[in-house]
Amino acid sequence: MRPLLPGSGSRGLDEDMAGEESAPGNRMSDEQRMRARTMEQVETIDLRSDTVTRPSEAMRTAMAAAPVGDDVYRDDPGVLALEARTAELLGKEDAVYVPTGTMSNQIAVRVHCEPGDLLLIDGNSHIVNNEAGGAAALSGTTVKPLPGLRGVFSPDDVLNAMPVLHEYVPPHLSSPRAALSLENTHNAAGGAVWPLERLREVCAAGRRCDLALHLDGARLWHASAASGVSERVFAEPFDTVNVCFSKGLGAPVGSALAGSAPLIARARRFKQQFGGGMRQAGVIAAAALHALEHHRQELGEDVRRARTLAEDLAVRPGLVIDLETVESNIVRFDVTDMPTAVFVRRCREAGVHMLPVGGSAVRAVVHRDISDECIEKACEVIAGVAGSAVSGSAGHQERRN
Repeated sequence: MRPLLPGSGSRGLDEDMAGEESAPGNRMSDEQRMRARTMEQVETIDLRSDTVTRPSEAMRTAMAAAPVGDDVYRDDPGVLALEARTAELLGKEDAVYVPTGTMSNQIAVRVHCEPGDLLLIDGNSHIVNNEAGGAAALSGTTVKPLPGLRGVFSPDDVLNAMPVLHEYVPPHLSSPRAALSLENTHNAAGGAVWPLERLREVCAAGRRCDLALHLDGARLWHASAASGVSERVFAEPFDTVNVCFSKGLGAPVGSALAGSAPLIARARRFKQQFGGGMRQAGVIAAAALHALEHHRQELGEDVRRARTLAEDLAVRPGLVIDLETVESNIVRFDVTDMPTAVFVRRCREAGVHMLPVGGSAVRAVVHRDISDECIEKACEVIAGVAGSAVSGSAGHQERRN
């Protein structure tokens, strides 16, 4: 485990100060500058996401030594090796390497859907909430949100989303239901892992409805580490599977879409159309391949450390967390005695960087750059900031009484 770098959380300070008092002309006030200088001097434990990891020395060595060709011409040996290994791990015929998970998901949507088609999906999924309306903009596809609990829905939810078939109802009135998408683990649900039997039942319902099946498995690696179910078994029911190499695995860039040979051949067309063609991509593919071979087996430590963090926060005043929702490497908790914007800023000033994620909720994501010592320090900082608000509230109430 590599040590964190002093000042590693000092980027984007102006953006993070948005919404606070600022001097005329949107310039930072003296107080804001003082806070910025303080944060630059504090060693930051960065829990914003598992995308913030830095390449290990071994990974950098693999990148520097990578043989390269031209990805567009399909002769980059590193890319070809990564695609073959990814397809093998997921039990699919082929895979295509792309720059981002968003591109991978959007290619899958375009592969399965025509303009005007309907995609059945959880309403809080990454495809719906975090991909800038790509399904509508790039594929002309409408999404139909399915009800469920923490990203997990039922076979009946799928069946009930299908149009009514009756002689009195012209079939052309309904948008064609083309595809069904699941997310595992589920980001907005705090890293929820789909139970394997429920996943299979939902996919079987999708098959009965003649829907194409897509799995957004950006964090499928963590789903496997948390559940003990292999990635191949999770992926088996699906036509296409998106996996990310820069979430959890620690590669600096890249995702892949896996599926049957005909579907991936179609996906390559849309990769080019969406601007995903790369040249000497073997340099970054080498990092992803190194991560697959050397980092996957360490993901259980992320899950263990996330649990340690959650159990500590669960007994701290001013914080609320449901331990049953902590299933993988994401910890979501609520702050009860101060606005989350203030809470995360004060935590950052004290050396722990997290994200507010709506209402009173805060997200912390454990990753390979986070050690047991980091978790211990993060618990102290988070509890201290939350406790200061509780103490302040109690003191204010005593003065009122």
